[in-house]
Amino acid sequence: MPLPVKFGVSTWLFTSPFQTSSATELFRKIASMGFNKVEIAVEDPELVDGPLVKVALAEHQLEAIVCGAFGPGRDLTHEDPEVHKNCFNYIEQCLDLCALWDTKFFAGPMYSAVGKARMLPPEQRKKEWQLAVKNLRQVCIMAADRGLEIAIEPLNRFESDLVNTASDAVRMVNDIDHPAAKILLDGFHMNIEEASIEHAIKLAGDKLIHLQVAENYRGTPGTGQVNWDAYRKGLKAIGYRGTISIESFTPDNKELAQAVCIWHPLAESQDKFAQEGLTFLKQWAQ
Repeated sequence: MPLPVKFGVSTWLFTSPFQTSSATELFRKIASMGFNKVEIAVEDPELVDGPLVKVALAEHQLEAIVCGAFGPGRDLTHEDPEVHKNCFNYIEQCLDLCALWDTKFFAGPMYSAVGKARMLPPEQRKKEWQLAVKNLRQVCIMAADRGLEIAIEPLNRFESDLVNTASDAVRMVNDIDHPAAKILLDGFHMNIEEASIEHAIKLAGDKLIHLQVAENYRGTPGTGQVNWDAYRKGLKAIGYRGTISIESFTPDNKELAQAVCIWHPLAESQDKFAQEGLTFLKQWAQ
């Protein structure tokens, strides 16, 4: 029996940062490939004209998913409350875009800044965890006021020292203790951190509202060592009916390439990456 899912692709596969001027042509291409959804990575909300992007989405009959970017200036575990304020302001802008584009949740590793990977004393780690929980509870309130949820994404140990596994994400959601707190799992990070992808998906269970995939080397789905049967078993076990998005990155943007350590192209072209990845996923889902 086919998996009852839709397929999306991240704007990060093609461009960075996403901005209004690229929306029409990019959405046309993504829709022509056969994707149902586009995962819009909002690095700088000031570059995004929400109403114009909404028009472009409607023109190409695409649904949007919104994913955030969390650098040092957007860190809810920082010791400086002004950094929290900056992060809250950014999240609020992203939540407003979600509401405008009829997106049901805002996704990303919003608990801390990407790249914070340190050996901390247990007391300091506990303090940062509690600070993340407290601030994300406030984010959940902000989301719920707009009829939205948030999807918390675990990152691998080289990109975060706070939330690395599905188990960590479940614990954080439970500690936040708000109905808007949900989970996003990313296959690239799972391939590093999880002993079993199937078990990780089952552990997230009904809290899992979004899934990102690529190969183990962050390349085109179907070309590497990923255990796709484990994905299928896990998703079927929890009755997953959400979106599966291809997420990787263009190496053309030097800042982004350094952030995710992609030093060379992972496919013949980014278009071929997306098209062949979607062809594989559609066959796999049958």
